Amino acid sequence: MLDVTVIEDPAAAVVSLDPIRARLLAELTGGPASAAMLAGKVGLPRQKVNYHLKELERHGLVELAGERRKGNVTERLMRATAASYVISPLALAAVQPDPDRFRDQLSARWLLALGARLVRDVGSLITGAAKAHKRLATYALDGEVRFASAADRAAFIQELTAGVGALIRKYDAGDAEGGRDHRIVVAVHPTVKAGERPPGPPSPGTRPTETPSAVSELTDPHA
Repeated sequence: MLDVTVIEDPAAAVVSLDPIRARLLAELTGGPASAAMLAGKVGLPRQKVNYHLKELERHGLVELAGERRKGNVTERLMRATAASYVISPLALAAVQPDPDRFRDQLSARWLLALGARLVRDVGSLITGAAKAHKRLATYALDGEVRFASAADRAAFIQELTAGVGALIRKYDAGDAEGGRDHRIVVAVHPTVKAGERPPGPPSPGTRPTETPSAVSELTDPHA
C-alpha cells in the first residue's frame, strides 16, 4: 500500500468523494476486508457494499488482496491502494488554478494556486516515475517558527527572499547541456491550530476578498 496517491482522473475523483465510498476507503486503509465484513461496519447490505467496492476497484482506488472460502461462497478480500488520497487539480482541468495568471507574493490565494500546481506537477511526476519504474528525486523542508514580533517576521521574510534568491543565482545554469529545470516553492503562513475550523461560506451576494492589511501582514513590521 502506498502512503499517498494522487487522483488525476475526474471520474475517480467523483467516486472517491461519494460519502459511502469514502467511508469504505477509510475502512480498507486499516486492512483487507470483504463486502460482508464491511457491511456491518457501514450499515449497508452486502450486495450494495459489493457494488460500491467494484466501482472503487474499477477506478484503481481499491484492489484485490486475496480470496477466502466461507461456506459455499468465495469472498474477495479488498484493500485500499493507498493510506490516503489527494485529488489533483487535473481532475478539474478546465478550472484548475493558474499561478502564472497573476503573481502576488503577499496573496494567500496565489499561495493556494502555487500549492495546487505543486500537487498537480508532483502527482504527474509520481505517475510517470511509477510507470517507468524509476525513483523520483525530490526534496521538501517543513518547519515552524514563532516570531516574537511582526518586525521579526518581516525581517525573516526579507532575509529568506534574499537568501533563496542568492542560491538560485549561484546555481542556475540555464545553458547547461543535459541539465534539468527544477521548481522551487517556499511558503510562509500562519500555523493552523488544533481545533481551528475554516470560516464558513460568505453571505449570499458577497465576494470574499483579501483586505490590504491581510495582504501586507507578512512584511509589515507593524502588523
